[in-house]
Amino acid sequence: MTTASAETATDVLKVIVYSDDRIVREQIRLALGRRIASDLPEVVISEFATYDAAIKAMDNERFDAAVFDGEATPGGMGLAHQIKDEIPGAPPVVLLIARAADAWLATWSNADGVSPYPVDPIRLPDDVAQVVRDARAGRRGPLAAGDVVPGVSSRHDEGDRHDIPDFPGTKHGPSKLL
Repeated sequence: MTTASAETATDVLKVIVYSDDRIVREQIRLALGRRIASDLPEVVISEFATYDAAIKAMDNERFDAAVFDGEATPGGMGLAHQIKDEIPGAPPVVLLIARAADAWLATWSNADGVSPYPVDPIRLPDDVAQVVRDARAGRRGPLAAGDVVPGVSSRHDEGDRHDIPDFPGTKHGPSKLL
């Protein structure tokens, strides 16, 4: 007599990943691994590089969670907003955001959680596990402005001052007028 496995093919955690950057998708996949938490089933990831392909997949298949790159073009924030408005039973969404200033966009998108970029291999699985647990317990809801506490990380290295305006005579700009 054989016994059925505690985990069957239907007992998996289906996660959709969207980023236009294959390296980011790979980092997400590696961070999530095979299992994000001991109390949740094994993870099965579906990756998408285009906005349209991700929408089509969510129209045709049910996912337990979504991880969207907020820095993608077109953006994961817009994708989150669209699926929350248009797809009944849309999965809980975790957005990767690079700047604390993007917190208001994460709340606008109706995301259920945020995680910092670059991908944190410890925090991302925890963030995804938490939104899944919340959704399963009926505590699901979009972020509030005060909930967003992204990391201090950025896609840019520490010396990159790309987002600081050049003000003549300051430490962030030229020391003399041109």
